[in-house]
Amino acid sequence: MKFTSEEIHRLAAEFERRTPQDILQWAADNFGSRVAISSAFGPEGLVVIDIAMRKVTPRLPIFTIDTGFFFKETVELIRQVEQEYGVAIERLHPELTPEQQAEKYGPELYRRKPDQCCYMRKVLPLQQKLPQLDALVAGLRRSQGETRQGARILQLQETAEGHRYIKINPLAAWSKEEVWWYIVSHQLHYNPLHDQGYPSIGCSPDCCTRAVKDGEGERAGRWAGSDKKECGLHTFAANI
Repeated sequence: MKFTSEEIHRLAAEFERRTPQDILQWAADNFGSRVAISSAFGPEGLVVIDIAMRKVTPRLPIFTIDTGFFFKETVELIRQVEQEYGVAIERLHPELTPEQQAEKYGPELYRRKPDQCCYMRKVLPLQQKLPQLDALVAGLRRSQGETRQGARILQLQETAEGHRYIKINPLAAWSKEEVWWYIVSHQLHYNPLHDQGYPSIGCSPDCCTRAVKDGEGERAGRWAGSDKKECGLHTFAANI
C-alpha cells in the first residue's frame, strides 16, 4: 500500500471539495490495473460508471457480484451498460449455484439466515477478488441511510486476512436528487424497477427486495421485516 492512513485521511478531507471525475482520475493515475469499480448497477453506480467511462483515462475495469438471484431487469441493464460503453463487465460468482445452496443448506436460506446467505453469495466472492486490488470504487452515499452516514470519500480498509485496500466513494457527499439529475440530464439507462417503487435493488423479490411504501427510507425494502440493514459488502472490512 503506497499511502499511509494519515495520508488517506488528509486526502479524504481534501477530496470533499473535488469532483467525482477528479477523484476517479486520481484513482486511475495512482493504482492503474489495481483499481476497479464494483457495481450493483443502482443509480449511484450508473453515475460512477458513466463518469469513469467518458471522462477518465485509462478506463477503469468494472465488476459485479452475480448472486444468481438478480432481477431480470438488472440482467438487462448490465447488457445495456456493456453495449453503451463497449466494455465487458466481470461477473463474480458464489461457489454454489442457488440450487446447490438449497440442496446443501435447505431451501430459502435467504429467509432463515440472511446473513449467512449474503456472506456466501456476496462477501466471499468479493474477498476472493480483493487480493488483485489496491483500491475499490463504490457508489455509497451518506444520505442513503443511517448505516452509511459515516462514509468517507476515501477509506483505508483491512480485511481479516490482512489485505489493505482503499475504498473510494466519489459520490459520498451527493444527494439522491443530484444522482437522479445526472441520470436524467445525461439520458443514462437505469433499472425500470426504480419507477415501480424500488429505490434500492438487490436480489429478486422472492429473496430480500420489495418496493418501499410512502414515507419509508430508500433501503426499507431490503430485508424487510428484519433488523438487517446491510449485506456485508461494506461492513466486513475494518476502517483504519
